[in-house]
Amino acid sequence: MKEINLGRILVENRHKRGITQDELAAYIGVSKAAVSKWETGMTYPDITLLPQLATYFNISIDELIGYEPQMTKEQIRALYRKLATDFSTQPIAQVREQCREITKKYFSCFPLLYQIGSLYVNYSPFVEDKTAAKEMLEDASRLFERVKSETDNVDLAKQALNMEALCQLTLGNPSEVLNLLGEPDFSMTSTEPLLASAYHFLGNKKEAKSILQVGIFQHTVVLINLLSIYLGLCLENKDAFEETARKSYAMIEAFNLTKLHPGIILPLYFTIAQGYMKLGNSEKALELLEGYTQLATSNIYPLSLHGDEYFDLLDGWLENTLTMGSDMPRNEMTIKKSAVEAIINCKTFEPLKDDVHFQNIIKRLKTLEENG
Repeated sequence: MKEINLGRILVENRHKRGITQDELAAYIGVSKAAVSKWETGMTYPDITLLPQLATYFNISIDELIGYEPQMTKEQIRALYRKLATDFSTQPIAQVREQCREITKKYFSCFPLLYQIGSLYVNYSPFVEDKTAAKEMLEDASRLFERVKSETDNVDLAKQALNMEALCQLTLGNPSEVLNLLGEPDFSMTSTEPLLASAYHFLGNKKEAKSILQVGIFQHTVVLINLLSIYLGLCLENKDAFEETARKSYAMIEAFNLTKLHPGIILPLYFTIAQGYMKLGNSEKALELLEGYTQLATSNIYPLSLHGDEYFDLLDGWLENTLTMGSDMPRNEMTIKKSAVEAIINCKTFEPLKDDVHFQNIIKRLKTLEENG
């Protein structure tokens, strides 16, 4: 995150080529005093001189003025963490203004714009002013639309498209979601098997395993999310609901997901508990809420993406490929708050409010915020 540093760049390039201020001034057609003022930052050269100066040193104009319209992954991560904390502790309007200034300055740094949009999406549910929350989602949608339309990174464009659709769905515009996403792609094509086979053929077994591990991990996460949504569509058929729940438990056990990725299991438990309440089975609902509480209050913080003994090559991919590395979209304070409020504010669980077990669950969950 650098400002214009033309003076420093001029000095570095002049010294690098053994050129005096007099020689540079003579070439450009200005006085030595003018060059001295440029280098000390007292003044800047006329804009019409920038191409001539850049050509003289065989560098681009961006390089000449020391302007970096892009941020590194490390800078984006650090900024995201700071803004996430600010959203949790400072007035929303103040943090939004910070975000506007940042996006204005780095309007062509598409990975950054994507993450600012993600911040809006992840923290808008906690904004009490519904108008402000709606504006945050609208701002996020516009950022994702810009990233989708302007970036050369195909993967980033796809992610931005999906996030834009999420914004529109949250804003209550399902028709716009269908317009954005079009028909679903059920071609069942995947590059992972081919890439892994090619690397294996070339003798690079480690890279082949890494590609397959990433693919298995990603598809596992997607499958859990699909099952969670599908559960809500099975409430008219108790057998279908319970079979979907059983398949979900099998996935959790097969990949040890309560340890590998507890962040996606908490919402799943919540969804199943809600489903059992709607099916009139409060005993099963309490069983799921107990599992939710045990997981939420266990030693899983700070939540992060990571590998394990099975996914032993995942950490390298997370660090080297994802802009946010292993970081979760929400910080620890917000995750804990969300875990508590999801249960307390859910009207589906109101019939349990006088149940001793449910009261104990609420009491234990509240310790999360108290110790947060």
